[in-house]
Amino acid sequence: MHQRILILQGHPDRSETHLCHALADHYRAGAEQKGHEIRQIDLASLEFPLIRSQKEWEHSPLPDSLAEAQEAIGWCQHLVLIFPLWLGDMPAMVKGFLEQVLRPGFAFEYEEDNPLGKKGLTGRSARVIVTMGMPAAIYRHLYRAHSLKSLERNVLGFVGFSPIRETLIGGVEGMSQKEIDDWFREVHTFGEEGR
Repeated sequence: MHQRILILQGHPDRSETHLCHALADHYRAGAEQKGHEIRQIDLASLEFPLIRSQKEWEHSPLPDSLAEAQEAIGWCQHLVLIFPLWLGDMPAMVKGFLEQVLRPGFAFEYEEDNPLGKKGLTGRSARVIVTMGMPAAIYRHLYRAHSLKSLERNVLGFVGFSPIRETLIGGVEGMSQKEIDDWFREVHTFGEEGR
């Protein structure tokens, strides 16, 4: 079954190509090969302010620069979010983007009798691909993948994405070309399968 897939490439550095960029390209190539409908956004190409208060988050207008991105999130059936682990978490740019686009009235609705609100983005799945310098097993077991679990539960899951799959790619600085190519093949397969 063909899907509408949105790829959000979240490496903040536009000065050179990074592994995250290549992973997004391989996912896209696999998805296009199987006829999925694809949109891709390089978050570093967007200019937007940070949200600085709850009042601003709830009542200020979405920046014009993010209207197309928010519309694409509403359009997609499957979201792929790719970013490097920085200081144990997603880069600030990715967090700032999510805070802007996943606002009340779009991503969820407040309800008086429901403290969790009504999810606005149900019926969509997601895959989060995270690259990191440390071995993935250390992040997953020693650090308990705390930031990834928070993203899955408190952001994507909160607004309705399910299931949410994760791919952790660790030890990136020391990977051989064969290991990199193996990851490219795996991500290409994810794209083909739309998962």
